[in-house]
Amino acid sequence: MENSSVVSEFEGTLLKNPDPFSYFMLVAFEASGLIRFALLLILWPVIRLLDVCGMGDAGLKLIIFVSTCGVHELEIESVARAVLPKFYMDDIDIEAWKVFSSFDKRVVVTKTPRVMVERFLKEHLRADEVIGSELWVNRFGFATGFTKGDFDSISNRVAKLFIDENPTLGLGRNTSSSTILSICQEHRQPPFITNLRHHDHQVLRPLPVIFHDGRLVKRPTPSTALLIILWIPLGITLAIIRIFVGLILPMWAIPYVSRLFGGKIIVKGKPPPPVAGSNSGVLFVCTHRTLMDPVVLSTVLRRKIPAVTYSISRLSEILSPIPTVRLTRIRHVDAEKIKRELTKGDLVVCPEGTTCREPFLLRFSALFAELTDRIVPVAMNYRVGFFHATTARGWKGLDPIFFFMNPRPVYEVTFLNQLPVEATCSSGKSPHDVANYVQRILAATLGFECTNFTRKDKYRVLAGNDGTVSYLSFVDQAKKVVSTVKPFFH
Repeated sequence: MENSSVVSEFEGTLLKNPDPFSYFMLVAFEASGLIRFALLLILWPVIRLLDVCGMGDAGLKLIIFVSTCGVHELEIESVARAVLPKFYMDDIDIEAWKVFSSFDKRVVVTKTPRVMVERFLKEHLRADEVIGSELWVNRFGFATGFTKGDFDSISNRVAKLFIDENPTLGLGRNTSSSTILSICQEHRQPPFITNLRHHDHQVLRPLPVIFHDGRLVKRPTPSTALLIILWIPLGITLAIIRIFVGLILPMWAIPYVSRLFGGKIIVKGKPPPPVAGSNSGVLFVCTHRTLMDPVVLSTVLRRKIPAVTYSISRLSEILSPIPTVRLTRIRHVDAEKIKRELTKGDLVVCPEGTTCREPFLLRFSALFAELTDRIVPVAMNYRVGFFHATTARGWKGLDPIFFFMNPRPVYEVTFLNQLPVEATCSSGKSPHDVANYVQRILAATLGFECTNFTRKDKYRVLAGNDGTVSYLSFVDQAKKVVSTVKPFFH
């Protein structure tokens, strides 16, 4: 619609859920810690009472104060960049999005602090302007928990954007106390029914969230948050038992014993048998979902297979029940290391170079294709209920612990056939062609999409750096550990 404009509310319109409480719970957990997370949950009945009694925006102001007071603005921005987009995307009303995206100028209005929503709305929903409340931040960069002005001033800010002509359409609920919709030429409210039929897939859906961080798998609604808090002590105990059992038992026994503690491994395809009398081992090329990928593969094959690693923590190496080969990211040095390991036997490599949670595969490094023709692709995937086992912003040493804290972690391992000679570099194919081919067949097996994103792209989005890990002093490492485990102990 050329030269047309739309003003839409965020909660309850573009988002199906009109209650923003769970998103503030995410900010409390990821930016501050478990104590603030629990405090906000304890206050939830008070917040609901304020809303039911018609106390205006008192409930929302209390939520904002408890979840942000004393939190550094950069921490809030980090959560808004790396954590919230995934949960917002899961709650999007696609029909509302179709209406919203069909206009030339798109404005979103929300009472949520702008710092929490602006990045998602502009990058994924293609909003031109985002009008929200503004947090008061002191001169040291810490949020005071208060907002600038009152929520009624939001309507005035919207009106200033449309001095010459009123917005064409306003999207929002009749129950909303906001007056922004009164300035629109037309007003529509949920549910939205559209007859738009576009051939362009990107018109029908917002830009997908490929990278996201944070430990929580489910959006922490009050009931889910309570369940998480009650589970954490039991989960920590269970994780310690599972790790200890994995360290002392032989590989062949782990699949049987893991079932007693709630774990499950699903194997598809036929794993290749060990090859004796050969001067070169098999290179298992895996998709990279968690640090547990090579361990699970060794468990399925019932023998310890060394794994190539890039920048895992020392704690993860200590806890690993299989040998690890640390690479340097210097190509010729790494190539020699991998060749040397292959002369000893089988080896596991994850050419994405980093984990990805969403149904996408990052670009495969072509190094593995140059070193051997005995390539067996393995599609790895996992399911967890409470906690993600990967992180870009936190300490990677806790990744295995978080994985085993889940009530019923499930791993799926799918073996593909070894690449035929005509699909390898021996037939004259370039290493990049081989790597891209392996990426495509693994993506097809899992129902994922291939991308050209790399490890650096992931860390730029989630952590604001290129993912390079430097060797820190003991004191610096201790400080980093303290800062990253605060979701439990802060």
